[in-house]
Amino acid sequence: MIKKEAIALAYKEIQDEICQTLEKLDGSASFEEELWEREGGGGGRTRIIQNGRILEKGGVNFSAVYGKLPETLKKSFGVDEDDFFATGVSIVIHPNNPLVPIIHMNIRYFELNDQIRWFGGGIDLTPHYVDETDARYFHQQLKAVCDKHDSTFYGKFKKWADDYFYIRHRQETRGVGGIFYDKLNSENTGLSMDEIFAFSCDLGRTFAPTYTTLVEKNRHKTFTEQQKNWQLIRRGRYVEFNLVWDSGTKFGLETNGRIESILMSLPAQANWAYDYHPEAGSEEAKTLSLLRKGINWI
Repeated sequence: MIKKEAIALAYKEIQDEICQTLEKLDGSASFEEELWEREGGGGGRTRIIQNGRILEKGGVNFSAVYGKLPETLKKSFGVDEDDFFATGVSIVIHPNNPLVPIIHMNIRYFELNDQIRWFGGGIDLTPHYVDETDARYFHQQLKAVCDKHDSTFYGKFKKWADDYFYIRHRQETRGVGGIFYDKLNSENTGLSMDEIFAFSCDLGRTFAPTYTTLVEKNRHKTFTEQQKNWQLIRRGRYVEFNLVWDSGTKFGLETNGRIESILMSLPAQANWAYDYHPEAGSEEAKTLSLLRKGINWI
């Protein structure tokens, strides 16, 4: 059975691979790394890229932390034990060009003991303007990696993503979705923990080629001031989700995580306009009409 140390090592390698690809893709900016230690046990590598030719702000973070589980999380998980271990890679990229989408990915592992251990994760795409061809391509890539491991994964995890990446107070999805899963183990999948770990790693390695394709398609497109303003409004929605609903943010704060790493998902700049409604028939209005659950992108 795969050990937690081996999982953490593999996740560090995936972090390295993704950072190298993104630096090459941007062509001008480089990641700055900060090593940190968590009071109570463990630490991580925060890597931030800023003010690039393509990437305005992005983070590719690795952490492996351990210690005592807070009482609130013990009650939430329904457990009595409190010695936990958690490791993962978390990514959010905010591009300069409003015609290049925001992307997020997270792969993670949590363990209390040999019986209570699971994998979680997900990847979703948040275009400022929904390009239906891009959305289909993105979902096709995710279905391919899911089908490699279990033919039921994509359908279940796509619906899970639609429900999870949902800004309830706005009644709109964060973007065009993707896949999301949590607490996967042998009992609820029928796969061994080694097989679920392999799925987690394959998903992690899907990120770089998929996002590279989307960036290369859209990076040279010109944009207007109106489109830039719309990008900032959409970033505001992204902030709202991450601060109000995102469970990873809540977990990081409740386990005394490093605040700069937890909030690296926020863009450098975002706008809020009071009671803003796009013009009927505009590309902005079209995008809003596609920010809903249950769209079959394949």
